[in-house]
Amino acid sequence: MFKFAIPVLHVSSSAAAEAFYCDRLGFRQAFAYRPFGGADPCYMGLTRDNVEVHVSSFSGDGVAGGIVFLGVEDVDALHKELKATGVVIDLEPTDQSWGNREMYVLDPDGNSIRFVHRGG
Repeated sequence: MFKFAIPVLHVSSSAAAEAFYCDRLGFRQAFAYRPFGGADPCYMGLTRDNVEVHVSSFSGDGVAGGIVFLGVEDVDALHKELKATGVVIDLEPTDQSWGNREMYVLDPDGNSIRFVHRGG
């Protein structure tokens, strides 16, 4: 039986990714693997509540421009929180025809982080 899934998004700068995800989206760094001692390449784990996302600046770990859907309890409350931290909203909270309420933001590498509250 499946227990969890962890999306991995490609980033060009681990420092820029950490600033965006931690300082703007409210994640915290769980770990960072930098085998060569510099800032990059880096494989980093980020967590918020019960969600885990990994970002990687290693070549071969995906390409920038990925998409991840993150389920949230309240899209509108999160919207207010993110606006207060200066996050540019790519898609304002929207009621979709399939029943979800969704909001999208882009990270510095063009990865789309889509916050979703499933209807019903």
